[in-house]
Amino acid sequence: MARSDEHNRAARERSREAILRAAVDLFAERGVSGASIAEITRRAGVAQGLANYHFGNKERLIAAVLDRWFETLFGIPQAEGSADDRLAGIIDGALTATGYALPVQRAVFAMQQQPTTHRLYAEAEERHAEQARASEDIVRGIFRERGAADPALEEIMLRSTLEGIFMKYAVYGDTYPLEDARRWMHRLYGLPEPQAPLPLQLAPRDPDARTRASGALRAEE
Repeated sequence: MARSDEHNRAARERSREAILRAAVDLFAERGVSGASIAEITRRAGVAQGLANYHFGNKERLIAAVLDRWFETLFGIPQAEGSADDRLAGIIDGALTATGYALPVQRAVFAMQQQPTTHRLYAEAEERHAEQARASEDIVRGIFRERGAADPALEEIMLRSTLEGIFMKYAVYGDTYPLEDARRWMHRLYGLPEPQAPLPLQLAPRDPDARTRASGALRAEE
């Protein structure tokens, strides 16, 4: 590949990523209906036509944001070792991801609730259904190794607990006790006490997050 071709490809990738990041931020701040393509590209610092070039339309941009979340969720590295080591790795990896991916998490949380984007969320779930099933099987296997009477139920409850933490952290930012929640989960499952805090910088508190989220939900109804 010629150097000019590589340069052009890299420039296209940068512009696509800038649009995607801007969309995540604005969807999290204002809800999907409150963020226009013009505002997204203005924040991204690119020409508006590039949004159409990369995504085609707003619905496909929304789908790309949802895909980013699922890729983050299922991209958590799997720990090795005993069943306890692997369970601790899942808990710690998920909570680390929620710290790093706060804007996309806030955006997706709003999309789950809004009638106009619920279909797109369901379609994204379906696109990633195979990865989800594989992850569920891994977790059930861990609980089976630990001697759980109902590994499937244990997997559901672990997932439900982590999702609850994700949602609370999306609203409260650094005022939510993420590290304490992590240590509580370790105690809940009889895992060793963590020796070091999660490797992340907590997101700053957003005092208007709940108000904006409620307003966005009402606007979509």
